[in-house]
Amino acid sequence: MASITTFRVGHCTHPSCMVLKGSGLASRCFPSRAYLIETRAGLYLWDTGYAEHFRAATAKGVYRLYAWVTPISFEAHESLQGQLRAHGVSPKDIHTLLLSHFHADHIAGLRDFPAARLMCSQAGWDAVRSLSGFAAVRQAFVPELLPNDIADRLGFVEGVPETALPAALHPFTTGRDVSGTGEIYIVALPGHAVGHLGAFVLQDSGWTLLASDAAWVPESFQQLRGPSELSFIVQHQRAPYYDTLQRLHQLHQSGNAQIRITHEDTPDYVAVAGRP
Repeated sequence: MASITTFRVGHCTHPSCMVLKGSGLASRCFPSRAYLIETRAGLYLWDTGYAEHFRAATAKGVYRLYAWVTPISFEAHESLQGQLRAHGVSPKDIHTLLLSHFHADHIAGLRDFPAARLMCSQAGWDAVRSLSGFAAVRQAFVPELLPNDIADRLGFVEGVPETALPAALHPFTTGRDVSGTGEIYIVALPGHAVGHLGAFVLQDSGWTLLASDAAWVPESFQQLRGPSELSFIVQHQRAPYYDTLQRLHQLHQSGNAQIRITHEDTPDYVAVAGRP
C-alpha cells in the first residue's frame, strides 16, 4: 500500500469570512501543502506549495497584485527540496509530480524538480497556457512559475482510462489509476478551478482523499458551509463547486475515507506524516 508524507511549504493569510461564510473578519492562516506519495511504482508528489520562485515572480508588474491580495510567509527551512532531502528523498527521485490545478500556491516549486514527469488535467492546462497579465492573475496563475520545458514533460490524466472505484467511496464512482498499482486514483473535483483534481490514495489504514482546494477549511465539507460569494471572482464556477462540496460531505459522513485539504490549519495536521 502507499504511504503519504505531508509537508507544510509556506502559508498565506486571508480574512476568515472569505473562505467560510459567517466566520468573521479575523485573519486566518492557510498553510500550503505538498504530499509525497510512496507507491510500489515509485515516488509521486502532489503539488509543491510555495517556493522562493513565487517571491521573484510576484515582485514585478501586475503579478504584485497576487502577493498583495494573499500575503505569504515562506522561510528557507520550508523549502520543499530541503524538507524532502531531510526525509531521505532527492528531488531527482520523484517519478511524477501530480498537479491538482495551476494556482500559484500549488505550482510555485515546479522549477525545483527538473527531472520529474508532470501530470495534470488537459482542460486545466488549456485554460491557463496562454494567459498572461491581469487575465492570469484573475485565475491565480503566474506564468513565470512554469518550467521552460513544461510542454515536453507534461502528460494528461485524461489519457489514463477511467475505472470503477470501490462502492465504499460513493458518491465517487470512477477514477484514473495513474500509479498503475491501484494506489493512486485521480478524480475530478470541479468548481474551484478549471480541471481541478483530487486523488484517492490507498494506505494500510484505508483511503485518503487529497481534495486540494475543493474546500479551504474542513468546516466547509463537514457542515456544508460555503465560502463568501466574493470568492467566485477567482474561483471557476459556483454550481459545480457546491456539487463537489456536497459529494465531499457525503464521503465525510460515510466515514469511509479521510479527507485532506491543502490549506487546512488544524493542530493535528500541521505536520502529519503518513507513516512513522
